[in-house]
Amino acid sequence: MPDLPTDPIGAAWLARAFDVAPLGRLPVLSRIGGRRATQVEDGFRLETYTEPMRPAAHPAAHLQFHLRHEVPYLEFLARLFDVAGSEFVQTWIDEEPSGQYARRAAFLFEWLTGQALQVPERLAGNYVDAVDPRKVVAASPDRAVKVPRWRVTDNLPGTPSFCPLVVRTDAVAAACALDVAGLFAALTQEFGEDLLLRAAVWLRLRESKASFAIEGEADRVGRVQRFADVMARSTGQGEAPLTEAALAELQREILGERTTLSDFGLRHSPVFVGETVRYQEVVHYVAPDAADVGAMLEGLRTFLARTAGQSPVLRSAVVAFGFVYIHPLADGNGRVHRFLVNDVLRRDGVVPDPIILPISAVITHDAGERRQYDWVLDQISGPLMRAVRQTVAFTPQRTTYPDGVTSNLAFGGSAMARPLWRYPDLGTHTVYLASVIRRTLTEQMREESRFLRAHGRARAALKEVVEMPDPQADRILRAIEQNQGTLSQVLAKELPVLTQPGVWQEIVDAVTRTMQDEAPLPPP
Repeated sequence: MPDLPTDPIGAAWLARAFDVAPLGRLPVLSRIGGRRATQVEDGFRLETYTEPMRPAAHPAAHLQFHLRHEVPYLEFLARLFDVAGSEFVQTWIDEEPSGQYARRAAFLFEWLTGQALQVPERLAGNYVDAVDPRKVVAASPDRAVKVPRWRVTDNLPGTPSFCPLVVRTDAVAAACALDVAGLFAALTQEFGEDLLLRAAVWLRLRESKASFAIEGEADRVGRVQRFADVMARSTGQGEAPLTEAALAELQREILGERTTLSDFGLRHSPVFVGETVRYQEVVHYVAPDAADVGAMLEGLRTFLARTAGQSPVLRSAVVAFGFVYIHPLADGNGRVHRFLVNDVLRRDGVVPDPIILPISAVITHDAGERRQYDWVLDQISGPLMRAVRQTVAFTPQRTTYPDGVTSNLAFGGSAMARPLWRYPDLGTHTVYLASVIRRTLTEQMREESRFLRAHGRARAALKEVVEMPDPQADRILRAIEQNQGTLSQVLAKELPVLTQPGVWQEIVDAVTRTMQDEAPLPPP
């Protein structure tokens, strides 16, 4: 049980009364105190109310307070209803058949548990949203569905099998407001469309190499090129790669045919993320049971469909990080996870074809950025593993599964982990990805575009001194940089014209002037 405030009310009261708490952190905790106050830390709030706001000492009153004044937290509610059962919700809806919070509670109970309540004959009242879209990211208004059974509008953005939560904090609002299309338009205005299209090929290869670097495999040249080709060919094309068929085809293209897997698509085997240290497995994250993966992906597809028209940054963050936590493949999850960021941005029309944002290059730019990426992933994996680590074991005997994976992982913590797997809080992930995308557009892509512009101008200046094919000019430019302006004997022997009096120095001076003219500008 995490630390709860003294004299708690709302979710904190329910957590104490039923000895149940989420593995994730409740966005809002409330208590009774001497004066009204709000404390905010890293987007989480501690609310202090005065005595007149104290709910009656029974579960329905505190659940109503939670739904009305706090942020409804699906993982917590799933655990609460599992422990408390249906009795207090049924009694509440029977006593208040027209009450909006009683109807919301009844809808959420059925939605989260799959168990049916008895609908009162006198049920009435205007339709009310299942969740408050001012507090959490909900379905777009035209994608919400009216549920006559409880006179509730189902505006949850996912399904009971997978429905990520994004709390609307100031940081999330700023992340959602990031104008990706505007930042790209500024790049186009500064460097021109032709130059950005030339940069696109190199940026795509750079993104592929950096994606492998995140997995510790940056030297795999053939695989790097294959992934770059997949991104060029598949980003934003055809069916979104969240169905079993589309995902199997994408996995096949990424991995190639030479693989130990006997079956592409959704895994049939258990999987964990970890490393081997001194021949011992160190587990950082255990993924959902293979039997749950199909339904969870359906929830992710539902999120993409029901949030249509909302922030592309939000949608790409939730889809990409939601995918990596579901971990639906036996191999290739990390690459598909990072592929999905560009795929959603392309489909939402804010990054044009054929541009690939090199987000992995930003993540691998320095050790601090990589630690931040790992820290973001740990927002879900950390609490989960602290709760279930004792249920992770490796048996002496290995099992071969239908997808060709052989494993001796034995995991007994699925019941404990399932609510967190299904209802992860991805607000921090949204804020993080917005920062990465902003840096990609204002730093990485500007730097690469500036380099290409300078290179093109230097090549033109060089050819004003001596006419030559582009490949020879590029070799000379590389030699000037590597040899600090000194003509090597190898180059002099290969290109005798460079030894003519004054020619080499004239080339060096022309290139130097061009590079000085391309002084870096501060990012916008």
